[in-house]
Amino acid sequence: MSALIPAHGGVLVNRLCSPDQRQHFLDEADSLPSLHLSDREISDLEMIAIGGFSPLTGFMGSQDYRQVVETMHLSNGLPWSIPITLSVSEAVADGLKLDTIIRLNNAQGQFWGVLELAEKFTYDRELEAEKVYRTKDSAHPGVQVLYDQGGVYLAGNIWLLERHPHPLFPAYQIDPIESRQQFQAKGWQTIVGFQTRNPIHRAHEYIQKCALEIVDGLFLHPLVGATKSDDIPAEVRMRCYEIMLEHYYPPDR
Repeated sequence: MSALIPAHGGVLVNRLCSPDQRQHFLDEADSLPSLHLSDREISDLEMIAIGGFSPLTGFMGSQDYRQVVETMHLSNGLPWSIPITLSVSEAVADGLKLDTIIRLNNAQGQFWGVLELAEKFTYDRELEAEKVYRTKDSAHPGVQVLYDQGGVYLAGNIWLLERHPHPLFPAYQIDPIESRQQFQAKGWQTIVGFQTRNPIHRAHEYIQKCALEIVDGLFLHPLVGATKSDDIPAEVRMRCYEIMLEHYYPPDR
């Protein structure tokens, strides 16, 4: 039996609350200062918690942030290309005290997680845009998000209250620990991951077939969160993947 694949940085992070932790935060919920996060920020929160952003245990502090922007590495030298940050306005930041627990709500006001606020720092939007996205043009969707957000970043470890099933695709919500367990059960030593926000087309098919000539298995990894407004709907894309799985890919691969 093969060993579980190590996470980026060596340790698979888990920032999901235990039942006791969750109950403690729920008991304190009404007394905590709170923030409302966008869908994108909630996705980042969840990715940190389940280990998808290992070795990060929270939103980046200034040291890691600046190293990522300037060198595409964390401050410990580990490769990392895009900052994982939580922004607020200066007015909001001024009202938050360091070394306190911040309640993190989703856009609908539901209690989703907490931030152990360790640092607040300002940043240069245009510098981040140019260094990370290689353009300062707001026509780039990532740059537009950057220009629209607040001017202060909050940093610190996070906790996710609980892992919610995906509202549309719960059967395909495979977290990092689960994917590793599935690879181990299949006996796969080498895996190619294919991440896409579109249906698989002929060029995709070709490079996947080439990859399957030299690796044990293919891991399809579709993006079904917040993508571009003119992207093909996630339901359509997922059905395309299901048809490919049913009629095209080797079932054991």
